[in-house]
Order: sequence, then C-alpha cells, then structure tokens
Amino acid sequence: MNDKALSEKIGYGFRDARLLRMALSHSSYVNEAGLTRFQSNERLEFLGDAMLESIISLELYSRLPYVGEGDLTKLRAYIVCEGSLFRCATAFSLGSFLNLGKGEERNGGRNRPSVVADAMEALIGAIFLDGGRDAAEGFVMRALAPVIEEAMTGVEDGDYKSRLQETLQTDGAVRLCYRMERAEGPDHDKLFHVSVLMDDSPIGSGMGKSKKQAEQNAARNALEKSSCTLNA
Repeated sequence: MNDKALSEKIGYGFRDARLLRMALSHSSYVNEAGLTRFQSNERLEFLGDAMLESIISLELYSRLPYVGEGDLTKLRAYIVCEGSLFRCATAFSLGSFLNLGKGEERNGGRNRPSVVADAMEALIGAIFLDGGRDAAEGFVMRALAPVIEEAMTGVEDGDYKSRLQETLQTDGAVRLCYRMERAEGPDHDKLFHVSVLMDDSPIGSGMGKSKKQAEQNAARNALEKSSCTLNA
C-alpha cells in the first residue's frame, strides 16, 4: 500500500498511519494475518457511517430550507447508499488500496460494491479520528460532490421537471415554461422564486438557492397541486 499515493488522491494526509491501515484492512485480511477482529476496518466503518449521515444531514438541512423531513430523508438515503459510495470511491481507486484476504481477492473483493463502500465509511471514520470533524467533512464534501449535486437537482428520484412534463403530456401536447419571478438576498446567498406555467397559466411555484433548484421545486409544487404522486 502506498500511503502517499492514496493521500494525494483523497486530499488528506494522515498523522497516524495506523488509522489509515486499519481503515483499509478487510476482515478477511485480518483473519488470515492472525490479527484480532478489532484490527479490521469494521469499527471504523461503524463510526464513519454515523459521521457520514451527520455531515450529509446538516448539508441538506442547510442547503434545502424549503424541503420537508420526508424528502430530506430520501435525499440522504440516496447520497449515503452503497451504490453512491462505491461510485465515488471508485473515482479515486479505493479498492486498489485495500488489504484483502486471498479468498476475497480471488472473488473480486476490490471491485465488490459492499466491500468498497464499507471501506469508504471506514476511511471517513479514520479521517475523523485523525483530523477531527472538519477534516472528515472536507473529505466527504469533496469525495461525494457528484452525488450530492445530483440529489440537489432531483436526479436521484426522477427529475421533477421531466416528470411534470411527462404527466401533463398524457392529456395531449402542452407547453411548459419556467418564469423567474424575483431573486432576494446578497449575491453570495440569493433565494430565487420561480413559477411554472402551462400554456401561459401558472400551475406551480418554488424557491431555491439556485435557479435550477427553484425550477425543480416549482415543478414539484405543480405535481403536488395536481395530486400527482411524487413516487409514481
């Protein structure tokens, strides 16, 4: 394992290299090496999972002030799920740095989503213990940036704008457009207000920290008004 190479990829240098080694040590490796089960990454995974949920919960709460608890929970689940963690960890080749037992190695453990996602959580836990919450948060926001942004724009659950268009098209061709009503606040913290119109008649409105987010919320509001189920 090349500690320096991984540190460069993740943008964090460990002060205690033992924590990094533990984060990368799968239980199969620990068993074959004759080490105790407490030297695998399972305890760090437990800690990292809790830290990840806390960090993402705060991020969603802060950035989406007009989204309810139920939808915040869905967004968080999308961001912290095994598939998302695996995809983001693969971007910096985390699997190639893992310490695996021979059997797990033969069975493709380095590319197994469950193994890599668990190691990702363990890495977050190790960074937290080594550098504190700010360091862990910085890593999470860098590493998971793609899925966080997808969640913010509704990609995780089917893009409300597309779903509104598809729903209304079932009754024949319609013309939808999104109109900026106003923007409030300073440049670094604006709140955008948008209306969605069908054939020039307003059918929904929404607010957001970006125009895209406001449009998504306007489309969602229109779906709710028309009694459309968001999970259809």
